Amino acid sequence: MIAITPEYLRPRLLGRRNDSHKHDYGRLLIVAGCETMPGAALLSTGAALRSGCGLVMLHSTPRTLFAASANYPSAMLSEDPGTHFSTVPERLERYSALAVGPGLGWSPGTMNALMDLLSEACALRIPAVLDADALNILSVMADWTELIPPGSVLTPHKGELKRLLPARDDTEREILAWELCAETGCHIVMKGYHSRVFCPGGECLTNTTGNPGMAKGGSGDVLTGLIGGLLARGYGAADAAALGVWLHGFAGDVLSRERTAEAYDSQALIGKLESGFYSLYNG
Repeated sequence: MIAITPEYLRPRLLGRRNDSHKHDYGRLLIVAGCETMPGAALLSTGAALRSGCGLVMLHSTPRTLFAASANYPSAMLSEDPGTHFSTVPERLERYSALAVGPGLGWSPGTMNALMDLLSEACALRIPAVLDADALNILSVMADWTELIPPGSVLTPHKGELKRLLPARDDTEREILAWELCAETGCHIVMKGYHSRVFCPGGECLTNTTGNPGMAKGGSGDVLTGLIGGLLARGYGAADAAALGVWLHGFAGDVLSRERTAEAYDSQALIGKLESGFYSLYNG
């Protein structure tokens, strides 16, 4: 196993040219949220806006977009007219990466829309971060591995991983995870204590940040937006996943020192992502 530490990450950090503009740093499309779960989309959007990518577009339902416009004026908005994800945004080729799944929910049209979205992303070779309901929907589809765009990152927690890769025990499930990475070229972030990143080449990266205070609803939604933004920014899947889990955990560690592990929520993680960036770039 390879430990994800500042020493591991610093040589992999991307810089910013003085004469650059927003289009040099990628465009992320977030497909998340529904009428009953708008918060997940907002958490992902807020984290993506702190990732360094150039532009963030949120595709969601009207209620979610109303909340997003009030909280994150830097984000662009794309409206899905239903109460759940049901239409694929136009001109997908404009995007450098996708982040799909937080608060997506289930509806008769959501499965078909997800299939259409991922099929188009595969054809265009646009990498995606797939999380939450995107993974749960994939787990009930036949031949779902064919819908994973090259260079993608899957971010399941233990329950989602069990649904996605049924197995007799955790050891067998890890073998299936390695096989999935090799088959599709994706990376899998197994979220939890010292989250691990499984890579297609057989490497396993282990995070060194994070604490039990992060075991709260919405923490994973923040990670999805952050890794998605890093993919759009230009990081490869392995580096986006490694940098994402480290920054995410570092923000939690800062909050645990300031507020204790009990007294911060997932939204607070967004405001502390800058601490990890500062430590890496100025350490």
